[in-house]
Amino acid sequence: MSNTTLVLLGAGSASRFGSTVKKQWLYSKDIPLWLQVAEQFSTAAKFENIIIVSSAEELEHMKHFATYTYVLGGNSRQDSLRNALQYVDSEYVMVSDIARCCVPKSMIERILDAREEASCIVPVLSVTDTLYLDGQPIDREKVKAIQTPQLSVTKLLKKALETETLFTDDSSAIASLGEKVYFIEGDSLAHKLTTQEDLHKLPCIETASTKTLTGFGIDIHPFEENKAMSLCGVPIDVSYGFKAHSDGDVAIHALIDALLGAAGMGDIGELYPDTEDAYAGADSKILLKDTVSRIHSFGYEIGNVDMTIMAEAPKLLPYKEAMKRTLASLLGIRANFVNIKATTAEKLGFVGRKEGVTVHAVANLTYKTFK
Repeated sequence: MSNTTLVLLGAGSASRFGSTVKKQWLYSKDIPLWLQVAEQFSTAAKFENIIIVSSAEELEHMKHFATYTYVLGGNSRQDSLRNALQYVDSEYVMVSDIARCCVPKSMIERILDAREEASCIVPVLSVTDTLYLDGQPIDREKVKAIQTPQLSVTKLLKKALETETLFTDDSSAIASLGEKVYFIEGDSLAHKLTTQEDLHKLPCIETASTKTLTGFGIDIHPFEENKAMSLCGVPIDVSYGFKAHSDGDVAIHALIDALLGAAGMGDIGELYPDTEDAYAGADSKILLKDTVSRIHSFGYEIGNVDMTIMAEAPKLLPYKEAMKRTLASLLGIRANFVNIKATTAEKLGFVGRKEGVTVHAVANLTYKTFK
């Protein structure tokens, strides 16, 4: 259906899902939910373009997965849709929520087949329960449960959204223009994922893969006199620290890169660039906490980490246990899953000359499992 663009909305906070993982980043086998939804739609029909709408942070990570058009979301569903429509030139636009994740192919086909029936095609379900409104029973035959995706004439949807009035879906916006809305049969499988309880109603979401993802990080910093030293988040009692834009905690920097590597999220310089004043003298423990929060929100769990600190000076043996406990707390894992090794360079190179420290780190992640 080359005259139709697909817009998938996923910029919401997903607060009702009740997890550190955003629901669009649930993993079904080894594929995030938003990507599974996009692929389901692209298999069901031919679209002129597929637009994914989400937050800035998520869009950067999404771009590593597939070559769709990515658009920054707004403060509301309506704002997000307006942003996406700026990139829609096709005659029709099909809009759905990523949380509506198990839409059957037959339902998508029914919507597209009815595109000439009205300005907006809407899948609906009949209501079987008895309904009351303001304490009085109402005729359930007159009530319909509205679903997405919905198909609209693009120019009319754009026009309908040129207002401060908030609409809960596309059909109500189109109807506000006096345009015809046409109902087609929906499907109970197109249930919307809102809470974790909904997962039992969504058979297309499979158990997350048990594979382990491994990342490697390395960092090097020279010494700087008269600066406080912190290593693995622990203050080291010496008269010199690390020359760096932040506090220079070389071990935490290597660990952040290892975590980002395992998650496929780039490197520390992309997330916390040393060209930004916001990170001047930054506490690396705060950067690590932020990294861990990002990793959790994208559907990963931290398994274990291992690092080797190469230093001729300072002597680190007295600090190793505190380092281990500190990192475990920052990572949210037990201390036995954190391993720290310290070694010298046998007086070779800049480390051997006591000019600085280098750290190698490895981190393992797994997918968060819900089903």
